[in-house]
Order: sequence, then C-alpha cells, then structure tokens
Amino acid sequence: MDRDELIHDWNLSESDVLPWARRVDLNDETLRDGLQSPSVTDPSIEAKIRLLHLMEGLRIASGDLGLPGAGPRAVEDVTRLCQEIVDSKMDFRPNCAARTVLADVRPIVEISQKVGIPIEVSAFIGSSPIRMFAEGWTVDRMLQTSEEAVRFCVDEGQPVMFVTEDTTRADPEVLKALYGSAIEWGARRLCLSDTVGHATPEGTRALVRFVREEIVAPSGEPVKVDWHGHNDRGLGLANALAAIEAGVDQVHGTALGIGERVGNVQMDLLLVNLTLAGAHEADLTQLPEYCRIASEACGVPVSCTYPVVGSDAFRTATGVHAAAIIKAEAKGAAWLADRIYSGVPASMVGRNQEIEISPMSGL
Repeated sequence: MDRDELIHDWNLSESDVLPWARRVDLNDETLRDGLQSPSVTDPSIEAKIRLLHLMEGLRIASGDLGLPGAGPRAVEDVTRLCQEIVDSKMDFRPNCAARTVLADVRPIVEISQKVGIPIEVSAFIGSSPIRMFAEGWTVDRMLQTSEEAVRFCVDEGQPVMFVTEDTTRADPEVLKALYGSAIEWGARRLCLSDTVGHATPEGTRALVRFVREEIVAPSGEPVKVDWHGHNDRGLGLANALAAIEAGVDQVHGTALGIGERVGNVQMDLLLVNLTLAGAHEADLTQLPEYCRIASEACGVPVSCTYPVVGSDAFRTATGVHAAAIIKAEAKGAAWLADRIYSGVPASMVGRNQEIEISPMSGL
C-alpha cells in the first residue's frame, strides 16, 4: 500500500497544511534563561561551547549567550562563546540579555567591539499593570529608561531586540507606547514574552496579531516579532505553535525546557514538531546529544517518559505493541515498523524501536 493510505492524518482534515507549519527562526535561550532555574548548575565553558555547536548543527538561528551585566564570570563566558563563533565561522547570531539600563548594555557593546561581531541586545523591561504597580513605575519613566538604553545600543551599531516582560498581561496602550517608541529609536526586533506562563493559544494568537497589525504594520519599518514563552500551565509548546500560526518571525526555547520556575518552551520538541510538519530542515540525529549535554552539564535529569529523548520514548514491553512492530519488520517495512506504534519515527532522531519482555508481554 501507498504510505499515504497507511496513515489517515486527521491533523490535515481541514487543510493540506497545518496552520503553524511555517518556517521561522529559532532562538535558543538555554545558556541564559535556562540557567535562571534555581535547580540547575552553570555549565563549564567547554560544555557551553559544545552546546553552541549543537545548536548550529540543529539549524537554530540564534541564541542568548548570557547576561553580561550579571558580573565578571558572565562577561568572560559570553566573550569566549562569541570568540568561538568568530573562530569557527559559525552561522549563528549571538544575542545577550540586558535590563534597559546602561550598566547592563555597555558590557555587551564592549564584548562586541572586542570580538568583532554584532551582538543583538535583548533589552527587557516589565510591561504589565501588576509589575508597574509593584515597582511604582510610570509609563513615562519606562519610556525614559528604555530610550536611553536603546539609543545607546543603536548609536554603537548594535542591533536591538526590545523585550517586554509579561506582555501577555499588559495593557494594549502601554504596549503601543513602548513598542512604538522602541521602533522610533531604532529597535528592529520586538519580543512578546509570556513571562509567567499565563497565555493560552487563543490569547497568544490575539496578542501576536495585535502587535503585528496595530504596531508593526503602521510603523512602516522592517521589524521582526519574536515569541518567548514559559510553561506554567503546561501550554508552552502549544502557545509557541500558535504564535507561529499568528505570524511571528522567531520563537525562543531551551533544551529540555529548562528555565525559570517550571521552565520554557522545549526547544527539542519544537524542533521535532516543526520538522514533522515540514517547516524545519535539520539533521535531528543530533537532538539526543543536544539534550544529553544540556542534561548532564546543567544537572537536570531526563524523565524516562520525556518525549523523543526519554529512555522509554521508543521502548515497549507490551505484547500487542511488540507483536505489531515485529510483524511490520517481517514484511521488510522498516518505515512501517518505525511508525506503527510511534507518532515520532525513532530513526528521525537516530534511535531505534526497542522491544523487551515484561509481565505485560503476554504468552
């Protein structure tokens, strides 16, 4: 039988293409937001360099290499990583996080000038009413500090990603003021952040469309829009796909979803889903190594049931399942055997279907 006859794909029942099956850039936050988890270990520079090359191999376009404003160790590691990008002629765009204060953005500019490559400054500021109330901020004060930071970076020749924290709980008029002004000052990338994992896919789509239609389009400038999500409600991956559907240009994630509180969008699962949908082209046989290095270097164990890279992801000891896989293999149909009880082909990530014996195996 034809392969299309063997699997009826209900995912495509309403369209020939999934609504989020669109090519976007990916930005890896493992080495910055991922390390903000209180449970992780800051990896050695050797492990960070290895992860950097794996990111490039997986065709992840860019990555946040750290927050140099945090201190000398951060400055040293970011400098070394940027030097590696230069020395290895990597096809990878570095960026670094900074509060919208000169004390944070200056070290990034200095590293860029020392190493000789542009480093996109991810300048962030809170934007929601709850944050403004807690901090005692006014919109005028937020605009003043943001303008100083953004203009400084632009004047120094650095690209700027203007990031609003807690965007998914922010007032539309405040977003218009912040983003609209940032574009006027020279920022050419805006990042919408679901900082506390508040959003649903419906809310994500509404927010992305609002920013694109009400802020970016009227500006007339070539401004990119990013999505940065967290996983507090378990909707991180779903929201990322919804953001792609709504038109973002780049999505952020981390290896294994590590990060603040319960973590970020899982970059590994984002890669798998986009690849299966035909929206990303990369050799995903490197994916288990990417996750293994992140797990070991950051001290984050991988659950046996974690999708795709967990030890049980392609392992069965259930008699009915095992029998079906064996029958498929007996037909000489490796393609069939790799899919009959798996929504993700093991071979896509360099793994194999594994059959074992247990009390559930039957007679």
